[in-house]
Amino acid sequence: MSKRNITFYNQGCRLNQAETAILERSFEADGYRVMQDQPSDIVVVNTCTVTENGDRDTRQLVNRINRENPNVKIALVGCQAQILKEELLKLPNVNWVIGNAQKMNLTKIINTDETNVVIAPKIERKSFTLPISGIDRRHTRANLKVQDGCDFYCAFCIIPFARGPARSRDFSDAIREAIELVAAGHKELVLTGINLGTYHFKGKSIFDLIKALNRIQGLERIRISSIEPTTIPDELVSLMGSSKLCRYFHVPIQSASNAMLKAMNRHYNLEEYDAFLKSVFEVVPDAGLGTDVIVGFPGETDAHFQETVDYLASSPLSYFHVFSYSERRIARSRKLSGKIEPSVIQERSRILRALSQV
Repeated sequence: MSKRNITFYNQGCRLNQAETAILERSFEADGYRVMQDQPSDIVVVNTCTVTENGDRDTRQLVNRINRENPNVKIALVGCQAQILKEELLKLPNVNWVIGNAQKMNLTKIINTDETNVVIAPKIERKSFTLPISGIDRRHTRANLKVQDGCDFYCAFCIIPFARGPARSRDFSDAIREAIELVAAGHKELVLTGINLGTYHFKGKSIFDLIKALNRIQGLERIRISSIEPTTIPDELVSLMGSSKLCRYFHVPIQSASNAMLKAMNRHYNLEEYDAFLKSVFEVVPDAGLGTDVIVGFPGETDAHFQETVDYLASSPLSYFHVFSYSERRIARSRKLSGKIEPSVIQERSRILRALSQV
């Protein structure tokens, strides 16, 4: 079979970006021509399903791809493929729907030339390696995947179902890719995962991994992507003042109401979250801190929302990403009462986004 042109689209998080870069290099190594935003024989979409907007965006993208090239063959892979499976196969010209457990085998799957393929088995809890380095030719910094999956099961979140249980990358394999990324010219690496702070491989923690990365010659900066507040060791904060580790944390709060945090099944209360922020500034006074906030979670009263407004207005957080609550078909919050009107969610989102700009 002669090799063909292939184009990749990435939706969602940095972890998807890291995986898409690896897939691009895998297809290049197999003789495919990776195109950028040009008509191709095959298009791969690495999908996101965190919100209903992600599901909608995939459908819209598939329709656009088909308008531009009616003869295209489309592969939908990743989180949405893991959850929706056969539904996605009904979209026009979608030939492959491959979930997270098998998407790194996409080259082999497409090379069989079988179509109308759905592969989305249950994801097992086991450590992993990655077949090739995700050299990113479009950006100066690269994403380094070191962890996947989550065991926390926050009530609003579909990701544990889409990504499976928490699991960590082989320590030496992560270092191997980091060295190759630096050799390819990347001066900054962004560590990515679903629940990054839970990294654990044969006694090695996220702290041990960062210390090892810190010793790589030619690497100038190490950045941590979003990380849960209860998973950050004190030693990691201390390392920020004397290493290549960027003085930056993105630590989701989701709500500053303890009642809402409990309903969301978050693993901390506001007092613990606030104590963590203060401890960071004691050690690293110039640290940049960001967060995620969800508005409109079922049962969120005006008083609950005001607690969030008041805390964010007085906190040392530099910015916050505001998300409107989106009910997902598998997430546990879909069974909760007290649904919030869309107009109320929209107004609360507007208030917090304006506050973030102050």
